Amino acid sequence: MTRGFSSSLPVMVVVSAIAFVYFCTVFVFIDRWFGLMTSPGIMNAVAFTGVAVMCVLNYVFAIFMDPGRVPSTFLPDIEDSKVPIHEIKRKGGDLRYCQKCSHFKPPRAHHCRVCKICVLRMDHHCTWINNCVGHANYKVFFVFVVYAVIACMYSLVLLVGSLTNDSQNDKQQSADSFGILYVISGLLLVPLSIALSGLLGWHIYLILQNKTTIEYHEGVRATWLEERAGNIYKHPYDLGAYDNLATVLGSNIICWICPTSKHIGNGLHFRTAYDGLPVASTSK
Repeated sequence: MTRGFSSSLPVMVVVSAIAFVYFCTVFVFIDRWFGLMTSPGIMNAVAFTGVAVMCVLNYVFAIFMDPGRVPSTFLPDIEDSKVPIHEIKRKGGDLRYCQKCSHFKPPRAHHCRVCKICVLRMDHHCTWINNCVGHANYKVFFVFVVYAVIACMYSLVLLVGSLTNDSQNDKQQSADSFGILYVISGLLLVPLSIALSGLLGWHIYLILQNKTTIEYHEGVRATWLEERAGNIYKHPYDLGAYDNLATVLGSNIICWICPTSKHIGNGLHFRTAYDGLPVASTSK
């Protein structure tokens, strides 16, 4: 399911950065290190282009794919034995209801004040894709970050290799003609690599725990409250590392870095650590 798109300055910045890095990497770094028409040059150009294409493809999907909306007809069935967990409000203990959208919210859904919709398994609203990251587009967002990190690291290696491989006779020409490109690329790639690697590490941690960013922060408070009561808090959707990975990325390991989403279900119900146990409630 796709959604409408309005122009966004952060998105334009990302697109411009991708185009600039691709141009410099292929037509400057690779060309000056190997020669674009040599076998090593062609192989590196093809490999980097493949990574760039996957990066752009997943970025486009993350922008245009609807994050997953709560159906207006959704009604929680508290008597359904297949749903062992029903999230309730902290105050009053009522089932979660969105006053802005005028419907009940299933587990893990939250209202986005920017998009003005209730998003299934909402992680966060991302300015850089001008969209929410939720149940339907979380995987393509994650895969985009994976390819973005690979592309930045790859480009940095080629940049350093190109600089160190310049011959003595070519150094003056390099400084005159390409110096500014090397400087701008370095200033762009180094902080990007650090920031994106941190973001990737954060989401790998969340996936291994089967948490969203929102659930992580809620879990910090829940852990504190449980410890005060003398109990041990366990995230209800934590199924174990491999099952958590399969839940988010799919059971086929080969497809973990592909923009596939047939495995995700409808986003209204999720497997929990309490499946098969008596019905319980958890506060959100």
